[in-house]
Amino acid sequence: MNEKEIAELRRRFRPDKSGISRVCGCYVNEQGEIVSRFDQSLGLMSQEESEKILAILKRTLSGTLGKNLTDLAFRTEQVVDSDEHRLLMALRNSKLHDQQAIDTLFQTVISSLTLEGSYLILLAHDTYDVPYRSKDGARQDDAGDEQYSYIVCSVCPVKLTKPALSYYVTENAFHNLASDCIVAPPEVGFLFPAFDDRSTNLYGTLYYTKNAKENYSDLVQALFHLEVPMAADVQKETFQDLLSDTLEEECSYDVVQAVQDRLCSLIEAHKETPEEAPAEVSRDQVSQVLADCGISQTRMAAFEMQYDAAFGADTRLAPANLIDARQMAVRTPNVTIRVKPEYSDLVETRIIDGVKYILIRADDGVEVNGINIRF
Repeated sequence: MNEKEIAELRRRFRPDKSGISRVCGCYVNEQGEIVSRFDQSLGLMSQEESEKILAILKRTLSGTLGKNLTDLAFRTEQVVDSDEHRLLMALRNSKLHDQQAIDTLFQTVISSLTLEGSYLILLAHDTYDVPYRSKDGARQDDAGDEQYSYIVCSVCPVKLTKPALSYYVTENAFHNLASDCIVAPPEVGFLFPAFDDRSTNLYGTLYYTKNAKENYSDLVQALFHLEVPMAADVQKETFQDLLSDTLEEECSYDVVQAVQDRLCSLIEAHKETPEEAPAEVSRDQVSQVLADCGISQTRMAAFEMQYDAAFGADTRLAPANLIDARQMAVRTPNVTIRVKPEYSDLVETRIIDGVKYILIRADDGVEVNGINIRF
């Protein structure tokens, strides 16, 4: 799925747009026990309550592709005959009226997910009559013939608020406000089937995690019997270690700057065509940057070998997962310098009289503690 398709579905999660008529789920305590189950009609809720439910489900389609949102693809044999795919199809085809399938999903999530504290599992089904769009993007509602039926699942931590003193306007008085349980935004969730090329793709599912450091691989294995890609923050740390460890003494500031510039340019180019597939970078593209920087063949071969070992041969990564596109950070044990990537050429490294220095070219407007200084 691409950003445009996800945005199209996100617009569904409004009372006047959504086809979701009910939401079901269960409340799980800290011991992993189901305390209560519920099956509520959105039509019987107040508008404020239904909007909040839809907002929670909508958050399962939020974040960045490749970081918070991951496309997972089922193998052909799974779609043809597997328990995990049959379960998802039973939930979708029954429009969440198959209680046995719902119970199986709940138990699968509970047995494989480790969350601190209690949490809520929310399930909803929607049917979307997909309007036709011409090549220029114009919408033609009367020309659509695609009906996209899907389920969305959100796992939300339930947190206990602290007691507080509250002012009641109607009584013009202060009263104690007892602690209460509130539903936090989803920590993890998924959408099935995928909405690829604005059509149903039974071979795909969109997987969501709030935290870029945690991918809950045990949950993915239990639900989908698939391997989830490395968490975004782990990808960044692994890539940084790869450059440092394989290039060794050839890993200079100029080399890191060149890699940063190349990845930033890929990110910027993708912003101009967000409807296309997510931006990706290959091992060979990074190797070409290293070659342009004059890195020796020995070091490049070591980088390519370790890249394949860490990420897998021919694996393409999201450039936004490998760098911070907003800044470059130059750190020593005692000093940190942060600079926007487009101004990274203002910083250089030098050895003067045998001592290593980081030099910053300064023109006008130099301040120390907010005070203009002169050289």
